[in-house]
Amino acid sequence: MKVVVDMNKCQDHGQCVFAAPDVFSMDDDGHLVHVSDPDDTLRDEVEEAADVCPLQAIRIEG
Repeated sequence: MKVVVDMNKCQDHGQCVFAAPDVFSMDDDGHLVHVSDPDDTLRDEVEEAADVCPLQAIRIEG
């Protein structure tokens, strides 16, 4: 699984951080960072994060 975040759409709301904290986090400046190739066992969390993203900036490939 590959996680792709469209950083042009992302406005750092952080809803994904609550849904999948092992994949998404905020850096010291309040900007989103993520693991682009998380373990497949985290797929449900990543799918939830993509669903709750208010700007639909998260895409899952593979």
